[in-house]
Amino acid sequence: MTITIKDETFAGKVLRELDLEFKTETVTVKEIITQRVLQEVANYNNKLPKYFNGLIEPSDAEKTLNGYQLKKAKLIDGEKQVYVALDAFDKNGYFVLIDNIQSESLAQTVVLKPDTSISFLKLTPLVGG
Repeated sequence: MTITIKDETFAGKVLRELDLEFKTETVTVKEIITQRVLQEVANYNNKLPKYFNGLIEPSDAEKTLNGYQLKKAKLIDGEKQVYVALDAFDKNGYFVLIDNIQSESLAQTVVLKPDTSISFLKLTPLVGG
């Protein structure tokens, strides 16, 4: 089953979309995050573009307006990115909304349907003095 996931702002603006393929209809939030991160890394590693547009900033990269720019072109370690992404979810670094309901845990089970809506909302750190 193919599901389109979206990165959105809190105002509902869609920043990016990505199609993910799942072998079964019943998955966990952990499997959704893992599949998403591995797909993003594979897309990057296959082409090595100037910018990486993904959920998690790779090590040795800096954030730019166009995405994360690695200091030198190299392959990204998908397994490491998954570990960081799962840890960030546990620490509320971003939210996963499934049919507009916030996911509570990595173990939460989701039954995918063709119209299932999955959105990722990243938190932006507040800057203050």
